[in-house]
Parts: sequence; C-alpha cells; structure tokens
Amino acid sequence: MENPGLFTAIHRPGDKSPSQVDFVVRTPADLVRIQRQEAAEICNVFGMSMAHATMMLRTMRWNREKLIERYIDDAERVLRDAGIADIETDAARPTVLPLRHQLCEICFSNEPNVPMYALACDHAFCVECYNEYLSHKIQDEGLSARIQCPGTRCPNVVDEPSVEMLAHPVDYVKFQRLLLRSFVDENQVMKWCPAPGCEYAVECHTPQSALDSTVPTVKCRCGHEFCFGCGYANHQPCICNLTQLWLRKCMDDSETSTWISVNTKECSRCRSIIEKNGGCNHMTCRKCSYEFCWVCMGPWAEHGRTWYHCNRYGEQSSQAARDSQEKSRSSLKRYLHYYNRYANHEQSARLDHQLYLKTEKRMESMQQKSDLSWIEVQFLRDAVDTLVECRMTLKWTYALAFYLEPGNLTTLFEDNQCDLEMATEQLSGLLERPLERKSIPALRQQILDKTAYVASRRQILLDDTAEGLADGRWRFNMSLIN
Repeated sequence: MENPGLFTAIHRPGDKSPSQVDFVVRTPADLVRIQRQEAAEICNVFGMSMAHATMMLRTMRWNREKLIERYIDDAERVLRDAGIADIETDAARPTVLPLRHQLCEICFSNEPNVPMYALACDHAFCVECYNEYLSHKIQDEGLSARIQCPGTRCPNVVDEPSVEMLAHPVDYVKFQRLLLRSFVDENQVMKWCPAPGCEYAVECHTPQSALDSTVPTVKCRCGHEFCFGCGYANHQPCICNLTQLWLRKCMDDSETSTWISVNTKECSRCRSIIEKNGGCNHMTCRKCSYEFCWVCMGPWAEHGRTWYHCNRYGEQSSQAARDSQEKSRSSLKRYLHYYNRYANHEQSARLDHQLYLKTEKRMESMQQKSDLSWIEVQFLRDAVDTLVECRMTLKWTYALAFYLEPGNLTTLFEDNQCDLEMATEQLSGLLERPLERKSIPALRQQILDKTAYVASRRQILLDDTAEGLADGRWRFNMSLIN
C-alpha cells in the first residue's frame, strides 16, 4: 500500500509529539485509486486480469505481500478461496450468448435466441434471471464482493465486469458503493470516519498490539476526532481498554447494587428493603412493624440499655460486618469521586458547545464596539474550540486516574490535571465576561494568552501520559480492573 504520509492539517513528520500518530484522510476517489494500484501490481506480478487480482486481494484483506506468498505456495487454493473457477477460462469468457441448446436453470426458458450468461462453471442463466438475482443480492442482502453464482451450492463468485454487464444501472451504482465500503471494512489500516454523513476514511498504521501503550487519535477532514483503535470519540489520555472498562462500569447496574448494599438492608422478618434515614440505630419496619437494630440486625427488645454494643451477636462478627460495609462505602465513595468529576466535565463540554451560538453574536458585537476586523475577532472561536477540547481531555483524565495505582507518578499526573483544570476554568470565566468598549483590547489579549497557555498545558499532560505509557511507567490497580 502506498506511503500514507501525514494529514498536513494536523502535523508534519518532524513536528509529531508523543501523543500524536501518523495518519492520512482518504476521499472516495483516493480509495478507488488505491484499489486499482494494488490490483495493477498483482496483475504485473502474475499476469492476470484486474478483476481476478481484485477478487484475490479482497480474500486476503488487501494484504498484497500475504497474497503473493500464498499464491506462490498454493495458487489453486487461493483461486478457490477467491471464488475463481478457472483463471484462463474466466479471462477469455464470452459476454452474452443467445440460448442454443441450454435451458436457464432458474426459469427453464427454452425460447430461441434468449440471451444467456455463464461463469467458468458453465451454470447458464438467462440475462433477465441473472439481473433479478443480482438485484436481490445487492439491494436486499447488501452483498458485493462475495455474490456467488446462482447455481446450487456453486462457490464461484460473480466478478465486477459481469455485474456491470448484467445488473441494472441503479444496482451497479450501489454495488460499487458496497465494494468501496467493504474495501475499508476489510482493510486493517483503514477505518471510516464515524461522524454522521461523513464519506471520508482514515488510514493509520498503528497496530492493535500497540493500543495498551498509545491512544491513536486521528482527525477527519470533517473535523471529527476519534480513536482509530476503538472508534470512540477522542478519549486521550485514557487507553482503549480502560476506556471500555470505565464506560461499562458507568452503565453497569453494579454501582446501583453497591449503593443498595451500602445504604439499605433487608428486614429480618418480611425481607422488605429498608433505607436508614436517620442517626438512630433503632429501626422499625413500616411493612411488618418489626423493631430491630441496624448494626447487628437483631431484635431491638433484646438490646436493652446496652444496645450500642450488640453483645448478643459477638464483637467479632459485628466488627466483620462493619468492616465489610465500610469497605463497600469506601469503594463507592472513591468511584463517585471520579465519576462526578468525569460527568461534570462532560456536562460542561456540552454547555460549552452552546457557547458557539453565543460566540457568533459576541464576535459581531466586538466588531461593532471596536476597530477589530472579522478575522481579528476569530480568536473567540479559537478559544471556545480549545475550551471544549480541554473539557473532553479532563473528562477522560478522571477515568484514567480511577485505575491508576497511588504513587509519585500518579501525584505528578494529578498535578498536571489540576493545572489544566484551573487554567480551563479561568479561560471559561474570561469568555463569559461582558463586552465593554474600553475593556475589549485588554480582554482580547487576556483571552489570547490564556488560550495559548491552556493549549500548552493540555499538550504537556497528553505528552507526559503518552511517554509514560510508551515507557511502561504507569501502574494500574488490577483489583479494580478485574
């Protein structure tokens, strides 16, 4: 595959930071050109048609080196896996012939001069039946690269030239679109941009094996940033595995169960769920009126004046129960600490997106109240872009921090996190300030300086985390992960 180079709107080869990866954005025209180049090279090596070379490349997920190696070792198997019956017969196959002594195997037509078509397997069908068959496979089943011959259990695949000749134009257009889709889906170094309506694909050569030590964030030409590894929106600096664990944890009902186990108990008599809403340990079930002790769950009448010791149940068992509950409380409290901050930045980012609407009006107002041109007031939009980026980064720092083991490195990470958080709040405050004619020059300079500072602090945090992942410096709390 051709050298991917770099998407110059992001960075140049010599300017790449530790938290950045090389990638290139591909247009549909680029994808068609790449397919043709790949097939042409196989044609030159083995002297076969473009259609056959393309079919074999699809079977090998567009891995040219793997195809060459396999074809040299066992050409018959490669052809069979690609659905090619006979490479020489297929290449010299006639187009459409009138029916002479054969019947269509679908409609059994025997009318004279009915146009027929057959692959090298010689399963002959009239063009009209072939047309309907292809339309069903393309439009209803969404197939393209693996449309097999209509013959019963025939493994041969209908190649692209045959589809172009036999299918309706509207079916062939969708067929080509599906082929383009499958080219990216089957390609290990390409992925479609997940933004709604986007037609671009991104090529990135970061292997799956590197996802434990890097977050391959790419940016499409449509402006959408996403992780090439898992397809989620940009979640730097949290690696894919921890991101998925965190999202699953946030959605899992286990946290609700933890809260219930910490804050509620079952009535010993009727098994109703009871929540303690006061300080007194003397509990009365509203359903069955049973009176019991919240600490040991024993009958309240047996406690007398020394109820707070719970002597009848033994100090050891009572202490174990309290220790278990305290452990659950501590675990829940720790989770809520990180989750609340994660959710807060997520909500703030959504609210900051609303700033774009306000910013447009503020830019117009600033232009009217000062001598600044429309280009010169664009710093407000840049500031909002930076603010939203920082909110999303901070959001994921709390997901990562939840899994980090305590230590000096974690302390340094939290210091960088704190610096970025403080600077982000300061920038947010500056963007909310009212516009007064006299203060506009000073406010503009403050916002410019703070935007640059916030962006630099974000990059420092991302680069430091990326370097730590690459060097294996970070240690994760495996008890939380497992």
